[in-house]
Amino acid sequence: MLEFQSIRWVSLLAVMVSVGPYSGPALGDHRWPDQRQVGPLLCHADFPLDKYLPFFQEIAELQTDLVATLGVGKTREYIHLYLFSKRSTYQRYLREHFPGVPYRRALFVKGHGPGMVFAYASGDFQVDLRHECTHALLHGSLPMVPLWLDEGLAEYFEMPADQRQRGSPHTGPVRRAALFRRVADVQSLEAITGIDNMSGRDYRQAWSWVHFMLHGPAAAGDELRSFLGDIQAHVPPGRLSDRLTQKIPDLNRQFVRHFRR
Repeated sequence: MLEFQSIRWVSLLAVMVSVGPYSGPALGDHRWPDQRQVGPLLCHADFPLDKYLPFFQEIAELQTDLVATLGVGKTREYIHLYLFSKRSTYQRYLREHFPGVPYRRALFVKGHGPGMVFAYASGDFQVDLRHECTHALLHGSLPMVPLWLDEGLAEYFEMPADQRQRGSPHTGPVRRAALFRRVADVQSLEAITGIDNMSGRDYRQAWSWVHFMLHGPAAAGDELRSFLGDIQAHVPPGRLSDRLTQKIPDLNRQFVRHFRR
């Protein structure tokens, strides 16, 4: 049986912020009216979490999905999630503890200790939490993840499990582009060095390559898992675009074919 807990990382507006030491509260800290735990996720909230229990159980299963789908290991650390009922309270807390950090609907902070996720109960609360938990769980397992792939995976796993293959809002635009044989340029994605440099189009294209690797030719999925396996083993992985082209010489044609099916 799962014990209760929740988490999140960086939303679709995501940023990863490197900070100095920060002591997050332990479970039992009186400043947080409701605190729960599910697996590696430690949740601190300023509002009752009871009605979110089924959702947090779903979030806890996200780690199982990542392990099974990507072949990565489980997170090596606890992840703290700080939840606020109001946007104003959320913003005030961030201004106090992380002055100068630009506003985001949800924020993942990784310093020298466990990862921390900050979010408020917006209309996109569940999507945001899935997105950020994907970031948090990946970075709790892997020493690094290329930015574009990190965001592409988070965009993919932010949907409920039964909607990941066909239910993303990215599906329509990508399929329309494929009708005109427009291929997302993965090398351009690999060249992006900062989250602030990623546009909405970049997020969509990153998602499209993840979707292709997970639901397209078996060789593409195998190469993604091999790439992440090298990262996990601290072996320099090279560029994923080069590895995919080596395994699938007609890569762009296969990409277009995948989204025209």
